[in-house]
Parts: sequence; structure tokens; C-alpha cells
Amino acid sequence: MASSTTTKGMAKPKLHGRAFYESIGSPKFVLAPMVDQSEFAWRMLTRSFLTPAENARLLAYTPMFHARLFEEMAKYRESHFEATRLPTSLPTTIAPASEDAEQSSQPVPFLDGNPAFDRPLFVQFCANEPEHLLGAAKLAAPYCDAIDLNLGCPQGIARRGHYGAFLQEDQALVYKLINTLHKNLPIPVTAKIRILETKEDTLAYAKNVLAAGASIITVHGRRRDQKGHLTGVADWEYLRYLRENLPKETVIFANGNILQHGDLERCLEATGADAVMSAEGNLSDPGVFGQLPATGQEGREYWRGKDGKGGYRVDAVFRRYMDIIHKYVLQHEPPTRRPLFIIGDDESWLVERKENDTEQEEGPSRKKRKKDSGSKIEKCTSPNLVSIRPHLFHLLRHFISRHTDIRDALARCYAGDVPAIENVLDMVERRVAQGLIEYERTGGKSVEEAEPEPPKEDKSIIESVGAEKTENVENGEYDPESSVATVKKCKRPWWVAQPIVRPLPKEAMANGSISLSKKEKRKQEIAARAANLAEVNGKEKGQEAPNRTEDELPKPDGLESIKEPAMDSKRPTLTTDEIVCG
Repeated sequence: MASSTTTKGMAKPKLHGRAFYESIGSPKFVLAPMVDQSEFAWRMLTRSFLTPAENARLLAYTPMFHARLFEEMAKYRESHFEATRLPTSLPTTIAPASEDAEQSSQPVPFLDGNPAFDRPLFVQFCANEPEHLLGAAKLAAPYCDAIDLNLGCPQGIARRGHYGAFLQEDQALVYKLINTLHKNLPIPVTAKIRILETKEDTLAYAKNVLAAGASIITVHGRRRDQKGHLTGVADWEYLRYLRENLPKETVIFANGNILQHGDLERCLEATGADAVMSAEGNLSDPGVFGQLPATGQEGREYWRGKDGKGGYRVDAVFRRYMDIIHKYVLQHEPPTRRPLFIIGDDESWLVERKENDTEQEEGPSRKKRKKDSGSKIEKCTSPNLVSIRPHLFHLLRHFISRHTDIRDALARCYAGDVPAIENVLDMVERRVAQGLIEYERTGGKSVEEAEPEPPKEDKSIIESVGAEKTENVENGEYDPESSVATVKKCKRPWWVAQPIVRPLPKEAMANGSISLSKKEKRKQEIAARAANLAEVNGKEKGQEAPNRTEDELPKPDGLESIKEPAMDSKRPTLTTDEIVCG
């Protein structure tokens, strides 16, 4: 395949910084690199909610790839990155008989980075050796617009492998990794970092990344230790500080706190960033970047309730996703489907197979299907098929917490079992239709739930900040101690795609999701005694000791400090809080 950096055999000039950013359309919205979850099919699903004009302003990243494995192992590349394939029109058993035939047997664009529908695209790598990073980047460069270096992954595996956020103490290596790509690649290099302890340290870090040759810097407004139940809220003030103290021509992408569409513009305004990136918000609702339909123009895919709040229906998103799998990944037309149900449609299809409901919804066990097939189930290696089930567990998180039979049916599907996934889709469509009918019958009361109340200490905080802050709490904009306001803002009926809101660290401590080690408890006891002593001394001098909220939160120190709960082995997909994006 001809390199994307060539035109009629002539190399394009390599652009840098803002000139490069403008050359790819100055995108304002960015689909984040997510571990095994920003693969081609999901990127296409995200793009499907945008108009052609809006698509030009969306940039997407691949999942993070391991540079050494990508460079050295063809099997790893083939199971993670499907940029080309051999033409299907020429049987592989027929040898080329002419020069034209030989040319026709050369690989052609397939999925990842296809100029027809998967651009602009950045390929992200993790690495700690410049030579391996460069080797991998050269293999990927013909099929993307830039190479991104992951400097934000906070997972334990990144600590053991010495990459991602665990390179931030070695600024010389960070510089060398980026500079090696900057000097030797035909396309630009970018980098994604996390904030450090202070704004000044973060600014110095960003300057080093840019001096090394990064054209764009993405900043995740959380520190390395903010993960799992300690994720907390991203600090947009750090990003604003970088915007105000870096050269004006610097291109900055902001990452963190994007749960709904309205958060995109709020982030851009608060940070001054050129673009905003979404990770988990996109996994919960791949339509997060698209403009919401006006009232009365919802169609069949978008649902709006009696309170005016709405969102894309999970059955609609699920169906779009599967149609993309059929059309692009499996290379055949999607199944013929009935129109998505809306109130007023014929309801007979909901009961036409009532006698077979049990068999339809439970389906045969995996062991029985394996036995009936007469052969061992072949392991699926397509990154787009392997990712289907994890994506659906995330997309349907609120749905399957209520409909556990559908959760169990999804859990029984093995990777690549598209017919079984289609069966789950049918179950979801039927259950959504029943939910809509019941909602209409009860005048909306079928989805009413008691609103969670904040703990007493949170109420006192809200009362102490005055009327203006209280109003912001209602809007979900000021919430230092509790996730209650955010949950209230984001809450939708179970058939609507909606974000998963993690409890904040103090809440996780209160409900036992995390616990302190003896070492950390000892630290807190020492800190408490020091605080008491300072208060006594302050009163003697007529001063009051400051009351700082952050002093009440645990301060993790690596893996040994905070013990996160073990996952439920029976329902791991529902309880895991693994990081998907660094």
C-alpha cells in the first residue's frame, strides 16, 4: 500500500504543531486511545452519530499498542491492526500472469486508517526503548496521520513494564523517545501525559515534551495515583494554567470529566484547550460527540422523556454497532431488520413467539453449542470481534443491572459468536419495547426511583458554600465530596445510553470499597496529631487552623498504600473499575 504521506510518488512536506493540526481539519472532539476498546468498529460507531461536516472535526486514536511487540511480532500486528488485506477478487490459488495481475495481488486498504472512512487517525504506542518505538512507528506510519506516545497509563502493568505514566520521573528518556520519532518519522509525533503534583512541575513536563518535538500534547487532568476507586475528578485548572503559560501556538487537548455532550463545551471554555477528548463517556454513549436532535425530531433512535431529558436508546446503539460489524468487519450486508419500536407501532411481534421465550432468551449453553458444532471452537483474533462483548457490557451497564437474564445471555457468548450476539440484540430490543410501553401506560411512573441523599457531612458542605454554590450543586458543577448531584444530572431510564458515575474517594472509603493499609493509617494518625497541635498553637496566637477538604482524603503511595477490592469472579464485568484510558 502506498504511504499516506505520499502523493503521486512525491513526499508531502512534514508539518509540525499548529500547522499540522490545521492540516487535519482542526478537530475539536477527540475519541481517546482506550485499552482494547477504541478499535476500528467502535471508532466507526462513534463517527456514525456525526454529520459529514462534524466528522471532519473528529479525531480518533487507536488503542494503545505495545511498541516492541508491534515491531517484532507479525501475529501481534495482525490481531490488533487491520490496515490492509489482499484483494478478495483474486483467488489466492491463482498466480499472477502479468504485471497488472501482480499489482492487483498487492495489499489494499482495509479497516484501520482507511483514507475513505477512518481518518484522521493517530496510532498510540507505549514504549521505553527509542529503537523499538521507532521500528513500530515506521510500520504504522503509512496508515495514520501521527504517532502518539502514551505517557499516561497508570496501571500496575505499566509500572512493571516501565512505560506510560511511570516514565514521568525520567524526563531524559521521555525527551529521547519523542525526539527519536520527531527526527526520523515522515509524520508528526504527539504525546499524552497526566498532571503532576504541582502546576509548576506539570508545566515543566509539558515544556520538555514539546521541546522534544511533540506537535500536540494531550493532558489528562488526573494524577497517576487517581485510578479505580481513587479516580476522583479531573482538575481543569491545571489545563488552564498550561494554556496560559505555554506558547500561544501550542496545540493542547484536554482529557477528563466528559460524561455528557454538554460537558464538551464546558471543558473547552474552562481549559482554553484546542480540543476535548472523551474516553469512558464515549464508551457509555458513543453518540456523545454528536448534536442532540431537536424536540419533535427524535426519530426512532433517540428517546426524550416527559421531563425533557433524553438520550440514544441502547437498542438503537447496539443495532448500529452490529450493522457496522456486518458491513465492514465481516464484509457482508447486515441482516434485514424491523424498524425500531416506538409507541403506536404494532405490538404483535412482542408476543408472536411467546411459547419459545424461555429458549429464545436463555439459549443453549456454550458447552452444548460446542458439542453440537462437532468441532473445537476456533479462537477469534479479530480485534473488532473480540471487543464486542466488553463494549456491550459497558454500554448496557444500567440495562443489565435490571435485566440479569440478558446479562447472563451476553456472558455466555464467546468472542466472535455473532449469531449469539444477534440473539442478545433481539432480547434487548424486545425488553426496550416493553419498557417504553410500560412508561407510556404509567405516565412515566414506571421509572421513578427515590433520589439518593448526600451524607450529612456533604449537606453541611453544601449549606456552608452559600446559595450560589448550592445552585451549582444542582447543576452538577460543584461537587467536592459527593457524586450525588452528578448521578442526578446524568440519570436516565434504563433503556437510554448513559454514563457510569464512580463514587468519589471519600464515598468509596465510607462504603468500604477501599480501605487503608496499616502504613497509611499510621500516616493519618501522625497527620491528625500534627493538625491538632497546629490548631492548639493557632488558637494560642489567635489564629484558626485552615479546614482543607483534601486533608480528609487518603493519599495513596503506590500499590501498597490503598487496597482496592477484589473483583467478583461471578460478575467481573460489572464490578471492575480498570482504567481504560491513561
